[in-house]
Amino acid sequence: MKKGYKQLVDEANAEIKIYSVAEAQAKLSDANVQFIDVRDIRELEREGIVPGAYHAPRGMIEFWVDPDSPYFKPVFGEKKEFILFCAAGWRSALTTKTVQDMGLENVAHIDGGFTAWKAAGAPVTIKESKK
Repeated sequence: MKKGYKQLVDEANAEIKIYSVAEAQAKLSDANVQFIDVRDIRELEREGIVPGAYHAPRGMIEFWVDPDSPYFKPVFGEKKEFILFCAAGWRSALTTKTVQDMGLENVAHIDGGFTAWKAAGAPVTIKESKK
């Protein structure tokens, strides 16, 4: 294998903005900031969610961010800062690098992801299952 996941994550982290949980939490009520949760829906239902976060699964993010895509989501056309997170910060690092490379400006991710967020006692709400 030429590059493992650790190298990819390290390379992404070297090129993107990273917030600590405390820095991200300080932006939670900022109307100019949108938190983006890239975890799988089952993770949201099992672990909870950051209040006000928009769910954009990692497998769809390139399509949802691109205005030329038939799957474009208008939230990504807003002039806001986007703070991405996943469970541990690996997927969100890669995703942040990807959307930054695509041209999305003012993006960052949370160091340690939702696991660190929850461990720090930051706000978490329950995601209702659609069963």
